Amino acid sequence: MSNKTDLSTHFHTRIDLPAETRAAMGMILNERLADYLDLERQAKQAHWNVRGARFQQLHELFDATAGLAVGWSDELAERAGQLGVPAEGTLPVIAERSRLSKAPLMVDHADEWVHVVAEALASCANAARANIEEASDADDAITADLLTRITSETDKQLWFVESHLEPEPK
Repeated sequence: MSNKTDLSTHFHTRIDLPAETRAAMGMILNERLADYLDLERQAKQAHWNVRGARFQQLHELFDATAGLAVGWSDELAERAGQLGVPAEGTLPVIAERSRLSKAPLMVDHADEWVHVVAEALASCANAARANIEEASDADDAITADLLTRITSETDKQLWFVESHLEPEPK
């Protein structure tokens, strides 16, 4: 059994976008789904294993990030379903498709966890941002709007996470 669905096989829908557009948007949505599900796991790994003087702040921040990632993942998967494309969120598919850097199991300092989560957030936001124009060019304003909103919210969470680091010299 393959880990990839034949995206030319759709669930029935009355959405009037062409089948090719729905398939292309479904692939984009499933790619972002893999990234955001990976983000959730990475944020939880940091949440469970962070230690140090800022434990409580970071523990709660990483948990909030994981919760947001679950919500964003759900919205991406539901949009794929609306377009008649199966949502593909199994662990093997996530492992194959995610563009995020592999997260460590353990780090030595809390700031390293902040960097891990910040990098995962940035990767998710930047990939979704790149897909907004594709969705617009395909005349799928709903997917473009969803990606725009999720990117905006991810950028905001990235700001919250990065704010826990010392500013880098200019």
